[in-house]
Amino acid sequence: MIQSPYLKKGDKIAILSPARSITFEEVHPAMKLLQKWGLEVILGSYIFNQENQMAGSDFQRAKDFQTMLDDASIRAVFCSRGGYGAVRIIDRLDFSRFLRYPKWIVGYSDITVLHSHIHRHFGIETLHATMPLNMPESSHGSLTVETMRKALFGEEIVYSKRLGTLDRTGAGEGILTGGNLSILYSLMGSHSQVDTRGKILFLEDIDEYLYHIDRMMMNLKRAKILGDLKGLIVGSMHEMKDNAVPFGYTANQIIVNAVKDYRYPVCYDFPSGHGHENLALILGRNVRFIVDEEVGLGF
Repeated sequence: MIQSPYLKKGDKIAILSPARSITFEEVHPAMKLLQKWGLEVILGSYIFNQENQMAGSDFQRAKDFQTMLDDASIRAVFCSRGGYGAVRIIDRLDFSRFLRYPKWIVGYSDITVLHSHIHRHFGIETLHATMPLNMPESSHGSLTVETMRKALFGEEIVYSKRLGTLDRTGAGEGILTGGNLSILYSLMGSHSQVDTRGKILFLEDIDEYLYHIDRMMMNLKRAKILGDLKGLIVGSMHEMKDNAVPFGYTANQIIVNAVKDYRYPVCYDFPSGHGHENLALILGRNVRFIVDEEVGLGF
């Protein structure tokens, strides 16, 4: 995999909106925080546009993204927020100059579209991390923001957590990939489908019915996405919903059942995704994943 240059003080970074719309008031605290890090913040021309739920038309959102991909002076592109919309522009983008001048693409949730597409076709690392919508200036020093800063500036990242009752012990090493389960499911059969062969897969989600979690996991299993992994990391499965007649399993228990026939290490409740903490993950990076007396993940 190709690693983009780490950030340093004085670098230009861009904030744009490839999915849902955002306001200046919502993004301004993140701008101030990034400026405190010594970065020059450039805003997309259409970042505050609105067309129904999305930040302007598909043409406008794609043009903003293309402009920042093509500009070699921009060292990282921060997606302002998720929601929905990245899949509508992915096939409009030309990544040829991005290949010549790689830069960090930062975001999570709907931005899984970009992570998956870039990894599958271009082999460039990206950063699954919090976004400007969730980056108030007062969050400086929080684990969520601090791990993103460390990842972007090239500082060492090693994570550990207590062993959970559902965790399956073992050790694995491989390229980290994945993101939001619903988005990965929606990309199945497309040009942007995730490639998990011999890799460590990360999954997280929010606001889904439990039966739909089961449907998606069955799809991944039947499509052989789960069979050839070196490990599985399950992040936050936040605010799950159930029907009047209960499905009968939690989201984690559904995943346990989906991967019970495999022998790789698995951990649950890793603090990344839509939950209270969203630790930064360098997707595309070769990582060491150990589930033993505690869970360890090193980049």
